[in-house]
Amino acid sequence: MVSAPSDAPSDAPAAALSQTYDLAMLDLDGVVYIGGEAVPGAAEYLRGVRADGMRCAFITNNASRTPTAVAEHLTALGVDAETEDVVTSAQAAARVLVDRLGAGARVVVLGGAGLLDAVAAVGLRAVGVDEEADAVATGYGPDVRWSEVMRVAVRVRDGLWWVASNTDLTIPTTFGVAPGHGVLVETLRRFCDVDPVVAGKPARPLLDETVRRVGGRRPLMIGDRLDTDIDGAIAAGIDSLLVLTGVTGLADLVATPSGHRPTYVGPDLASLREPHPAPEHTERGVEIGGWAARVQDGRLTCTGAGSPGDWWRAVVPAAWAHLDETGGCADLDGLTPPEPARGQGGPVASRP
Repeated sequence: MVSAPSDAPSDAPAAALSQTYDLAMLDLDGVVYIGGEAVPGAAEYLRGVRADGMRCAFITNNASRTPTAVAEHLTALGVDAETEDVVTSAQAAARVLVDRLGAGARVVVLGGAGLLDAVAAVGLRAVGVDEEADAVATGYGPDVRWSEVMRVAVRVRDGLWWVASNTDLTIPTTFGVAPGHGVLVETLRRFCDVDPVVAGKPARPLLDETVRRVGGRRPLMIGDRLDTDIDGAIAAGIDSLLVLTGVTGLADLVATPSGHRPTYVGPDLASLREPHPAPEHTERGVEIGGWAARVQDGRLTCTGAGSPGDWWRAVVPAAWAHLDETGGCADLDGLTPPEPARGQGGPVASRP
């Protein structure tokens, strides 16, 4: 494990994570796929994880697509997925609504097909923006009209209870990174001076709904974002694995303050089938698997040879120890992570 002692679980796993935890809660974009392509090796690694007895749940803050559409997308990419394996922030929002209002309650739905289907699935009644309602649910929907946004804004300002599927400020599209539902949430929040109940990560309803639907007594959150995936796991009180196939890089990771750090770090989903023992602190620095990392004169270095996963498991705690001690980030000049040896599992070239 890579966490500093204050962040670490009390029992470092001697076995692979896939044999230590019983449910993998997998973020999608940046973890399983990137845009329209599967992350290299993801399908193979997840088949191995399931062979080890670990369940897989695919969770997403995107409330516009139905679980069936998400499962079909994953299947087309070669990743085994059934509709029941997918949990969306729309489903989490619907659960928040029905738990408070009960089945049959009337909800204004401002979003896409995924949110409409989720509301109907729990027995809530979707109504129009001008109809009598007990609450409003909002989510990303490319066809939402500004006239509907204005009407909902006035009703929320006047007291209608509001549940937002997520607060993601951006969303990946075929034409680039575009404004996400979080932009609309901020617009409504500023106009109404009202904070919604949020269902998606980093709030915990989505993770709670995943465990309720898929099962698992010891879940592990796997994501590529510190601000949603890892903070969401911390909010839900579960352990997490940060993979480096998405938006988070070395500079972001080593600057993460205590209280916002993942339990484990790995290059990709192959890390689920590896043990993550705590590194040793020696005169050479933080040592694990043939690597030794240390910060000297403010500069972070890592020497030796070994697996890419162990490189990260040496470098990150060394950087965090320096950050905690000095309050400043180590200089990363000249430090380059090794490339994962996909499908080989062997050592990488040594580094000076």
